[in-house]
Amino acid sequence: MTGRDPLFDLTAHMFMLSFLAIGGANAVIPELHRMAVESYGWMGDTTFADLFAIAQVTPGPNVLLVTLIGWYVAGVPGAIASTLVMCVPSGAAAYAMSRLSNRYKTARPRIAIQRGLAALTIGIVLASAYILMGVADTHALAYGVTALAAIGSLTTRLNPIWLIGVGALAGAFGLV
Repeated sequence: MTGRDPLFDLTAHMFMLSFLAIGGANAVIPELHRMAVESYGWMGDTTFADLFAIAQVTPGPNVLLVTLIGWYVAGVPGAIASTLVMCVPSGAAAYAMSRLSNRYKTARPRIAIQRGLAALTIGIVLASAYILMGVADTHALAYGVTALAAIGSLTTRLNPIWLIGVGALAGAFGLV
């Protein structure tokens, strides 16, 4: 804990994260977790997992997790500030880069950068999944359901809603 105003710490950290959110807010989940749970101690693993779940079932963009963390830490001002500093700077940078990218569509460096960023994004999203699995799965059956969903997603063309349904049934019966 720093002793400073949590709203200041939250806003400053979210501002820096906004430029690392390649692929969306889900790409920075490991850092959001480290910040909110490990560094500042604003919440525990269970609360973090709950906020992530709420953000996922709520219609709208994945950035809602940032809004919920801001709200949990500093109320409505935290929700507004964290959302703005996560979206506005990176949105402006993305707009500028898209104009530049369109200008140099066939340039080799642009193509190489795009391919590199695609691979980086996949790695970051997998790291996010690993962090979430660690905070949400609390026993062997929960890890099994997660593994089943991951394997099912990677090896079949099964609609993900069926995999979500398996997890929901396990939860409804109190198994996870």
